[in-house]
Amino acid sequence: MRWSSYRTASSVPRLAVATDDGRLHASRTHTGLVDLLREGGDLASAAEEVLADPLEVIALDDVVLTAPIPEPPSIRDFMAFEDHLKPILAARGASIDPAWYEIPVFYFTNPAATQGPRDEVRAAPGAVELDYELEVAAVVGRPLGDADPATAQDAIAGYVLMNDWSARDLQRRERGAGLGPVKGKDWATSFGPFFVTADEFPLDGETGRPAVTLRASVNGRPYSEGNLRDLYWTFGEMIAYASRGTRLRPGDIIGSGTVGTGCIADLSARHGLDRYPWLRPGDRVRLEAGRLGAIDTVLAPAAEIVPLRG
Repeated sequence: MRWSSYRTASSVPRLAVATDDGRLHASRTHTGLVDLLREGGDLASAAEEVLADPLEVIALDDVVLTAPIPEPPSIRDFMAFEDHLKPILAARGASIDPAWYEIPVFYFTNPAATQGPRDEVRAAPGAVELDYELEVAAVVGRPLGDADPATAQDAIAGYVLMNDWSARDLQRRERGAGLGPVKGKDWATSFGPFFVTADEFPLDGETGRPAVTLRASVNGRPYSEGNLRDLYWTFGEMIAYASRGTRLRPGDIIGSGTVGTGCIADLSARHGLDRYPWLRPGDRVRLEAGRLGAIDTVLAPAAEIVPLRG
């Protein structure tokens, strides 16, 4: 089943079941997916109840789609595709650190910067090396702590498409100072439009990983293509590591990291910046992944930088 979140011109955000005919069936009892997950109920049964007696039925094109989880409790973004890292590091004359093969590394990004699938996104102030990142995220469905990978995999409620917007020049400066990424990442993360429940997400028979083709284009020109089955670390392993020594909560988002060829930093390392230049305000970036739908975003000019000292 696919869930979505939307608002009309006069409404607060609403939770809805999205049907294949392009319509949203709004829930009478819940306004957010996190509240539904916290109750611990069965999502399939909840969807049946919504479809049997919706608050309203409205076309996708007649609403403003928000992220399926507009205010996630937390967002952890991993770096789990080997084919994404190799060309970037090779262009610097480096190779993957052996620790990457021992632990699934991640960073925390900004829940307050969550954007919907059609929202205009303002560029990061002061940045010129603007980039998208083509990812899928798992959504934690129940409380979890010190979990093993099998338990963690079973705790996944569903998946969403994710664009981890990046400012590479800011990111590089921050890492040079010994911390980060911070402002290079937290200006926007786009999600949606659909949360697809785990039971409907296809798994590759050979690897046991989700098998979904991911694509990205810029201004209508094809840029990226990869498949989620190429993950080095499974979502179960990533979530188990995230839960080590702490607690995860329903609605926590676990990003896969960028698929191979899934960003300009990757593509330019392979083919050069002349062929794949950094994004500029006015560019339209489209990410898509089968039943997860598409994120279609226009990049807007950045706000003026507010000086830190006079």
